[in-house]
Amino acid sequence: MISIRGVAHSIRGKTILEDINLDLPRGGVTALIGPNGAGKSTLLSLVARLQNLGTGTIMVDDLQIGACPDAALARVLAIMPQSAQVSARLRVGEAVMMGRYPWHRGRPGKRDGEIVTETLRLFSLTPLADRFLDEISGGQRQRALVAMAYAQETDYLLLDEPLNNLDIAASRHLMGLLRQMADGGRKSIVIVLHDINYAAAFADRVVVMRNGRIVADGPPGVVITPGLLGDVFKTDAQVHVIDDRPVVLV
Repeated sequence: MISIRGVAHSIRGKTILEDINLDLPRGGVTALIGPNGAGKSTLLSLVARLQNLGTGTIMVDDLQIGACPDAALARVLAIMPQSAQVSARLRVGEAVMMGRYPWHRGRPGKRDGEIVTETLRLFSLTPLADRFLDEISGGQRQRALVAMAYAQETDYLLLDEPLNNLDIAASRHLMGLLRQMADGGRKSIVIVLHDINYAAAFADRVVVMRNGRIVADGPPGVVITPGLLGDVFKTDAQVHVIDDRPVVLV
């Protein structure tokens, strides 16, 4: 379980997060949604230790963020941040192998190679394995970055806006793959999404943020309502239920 208690965060005196209390249990897909500037990416980066935690505590199983070694955290939690910095002159296969670093520590073995091969297959990247990242499309590069995080082979997978640059077919494929990972592989996936309909269709749970606070938390069918859309997103879009899932009409 990821346990977040009393977390607050400020940047140059501006409050970004305030009094965040949240439990993310093992297994399943949790979607973080909310308007721009709600604090979703900041919360994810604090859990992954990409930013220093000042106020509050975050536990990932028995590891305390800010107190545990980076190497120990990297073996249980992987993140694909919104602005992942990876050298454009890496080949796709090499980038995915980078995800194995917490395990091979610079000396890849047979097991690492097998995991990279399988990951490339899962993400439909095998034909691109020897292509440089700056030679492929933005959507293909985005898939490669998600694959790199997946190859880290952790229980928790945090993804910040993984659907950026993906068309509808690639988005549906990726979300379906994440759903399979959560169901069959028992991974715990926390994903920041802007498209509410993808959150409604694929997530078990939706956490809604606004102005640095959590304002709603629960199953998509309970959380995603016309009232929430009006209050949080300032829109009068209609919500219909199809196959027991809410669909926001634009």
